[in-house]
Amino acid sequence: MDQHDLIAAFVDELARLGMTDCCTSPGSRSTPLTLALARHDRLRAHSHIDERSSAFFALGAAKASGRPVAIACTSGTAAANFMPAVIEASQARVPLIVLTADRPPELRGVGAGQTIDQIKLYGDAVRWFFEVGSQEPTEASLAWVRALACRAWAAATGPQPGPVHLNWPLRDPLVPGRPKRTAPGGRSDGRPWVEIAPRAARAPLSLREHIEAGARGVIVAGRDDAGLSPEIPALAAAAGYPLLADPLSGARRGPAAIAAYDALLREPTFAGDHAPEVVVRVGDLPTSKPLREWLAAASAARQILVEEAPSWQDPACVADVLLRADPRTLQAPERAPSDWLASWRAADERAQAAIDRELGEELSEPNLARTLAAALPAKATLFVAASMPVRELEWFAEPREDSPRVLSNRGANGIDGTLAAALGVASVAGAPVVALIGDVAFAHDMSSLLSAARLDIPLTIVLIDNGGSAVFDHLAISGEHDVYEQHIATPTGLDFAAAAALYGLDHVAPSTLAQLRELAAEPPPRTLIQIQTDRAEGLALHARVWSATRLAVAASQRA
Repeated sequence: MDQHDLIAAFVDELARLGMTDCCTSPGSRSTPLTLALARHDRLRAHSHIDERSSAFFALGAAKASGRPVAIACTSGTAAANFMPAVIEASQARVPLIVLTADRPPELRGVGAGQTIDQIKLYGDAVRWFFEVGSQEPTEASLAWVRALACRAWAAATGPQPGPVHLNWPLRDPLVPGRPKRTAPGGRSDGRPWVEIAPRAARAPLSLREHIEAGARGVIVAGRDDAGLSPEIPALAAAAGYPLLADPLSGARRGPAAIAAYDALLREPTFAGDHAPEVVVRVGDLPTSKPLREWLAAASAARQILVEEAPSWQDPACVADVLLRADPRTLQAPERAPSDWLASWRAADERAQAAIDRELGEELSEPNLARTLAAALPAKATLFVAASMPVRELEWFAEPREDSPRVLSNRGANGIDGTLAAALGVASVAGAPVVALIGDVAFAHDMSSLLSAARLDIPLTIVLIDNGGSAVFDHLAISGEHDVYEQHIATPTGLDFAAAAALYGLDHVAPSTLAQLRELAAEPPPRTLIQIQTDRAEGLALHARVWSATRLAVAASQRA
């Protein structure tokens, strides 16, 4: 036996635990890892040209499937290129198993090429780090390396899922001297070496123990990639609480859903008159700045965070109670007075009517997000860039009982890796996946499109081509005219039809909202749908919408 047997046993154990997908990138020192992953008959090995794309692709696949995905790379700066995706996986609680090849100890710090310090390279961004070492291949070390795989899996899928990092010092020969063979060792019946039992189901938890009878409450549902929010709409309806649900929560539906909460809370009188007595929060905080500010100012409210994982989602330090509970186990408190939810719904209807009037049938960015949310098939997944697109979706997507799944890299909120992550989702989804992305985020990650062609992945991309980063137009920096366009908005000037051709994508450019609806109803695979908009016109449209909704909501307060 040799190091190849140990690595093959490690990879085989990951497959026994339930891993189905892994990602590789080219390199010499990682050859033993690549061979073991690519040759395992129960793993889909996705080949990538660069490590950054590989890691974000794995992030998307793990986010969509809920299963750990392994990524392997060679030594040196290749491992450093995993860093952004590892950070996103950590903050978004996505399980990854990061396998970095390294030089053996005798080649570290002596000038050997492609060698950096990889010990705890990702710091506290990983749930667990382990330096694998150079083990002599024996029956005992085979058992040890299989148990090591189980330990890595348990750390990645624990109460707070996330990435784990195993650093593998590897010596020559990097290619085995004999033909491929099955992995040695392992339980004879195919079981994992260590069976990792699922967490026991929690008993139902009544909110009546924490909320006074008849309190005027709201439920706030934020990003939830783990699918823990399916019962939240029914909980809100039973409590008579308005449900303020980010589209990333999967809970924006049901009779209590208030879609225009961002618009409502921009109107000071409404926001003040509807200060809650209790707030129940599940998932991450939504993107909406008015909602965050309203919650931060609600110092008199009893704010209850429901979070099963050991995280801490309270930047304003306003939480009164932290319930370590599965949101699916919550039982409603005593129902709020009937006029409480009714007043929110009446204001929401007025705001939605004002939004409809202002947006009309114009092919604008708000209507683009609104149309995709309404027209995509229920089985589809919408992957949204973590800049203006995710905000447009939160502001303008209407409640829908059979809404498509919505995902985004909103752990660390960066735009890097958006296309790679969407491709990873599409690789495991088994249904249409549509990426909604702006021109700067597209340019930032355009090289990842090579994976679409190389791996034959049917992603549909809806590109907002508005000449730069529109999100900054809404901020104070936009007034610094001498530097704003060149250094902040950064228009790309790219010919996106040529980019589509370069990467083997079809290209269409709808000119009407009706044409976009048709495309959304049956998303064409491997297609770039380019929507041309104007940033200045978009900024003015948003201003008109917020003005119209403030007037409509204020009128509802006087009625």
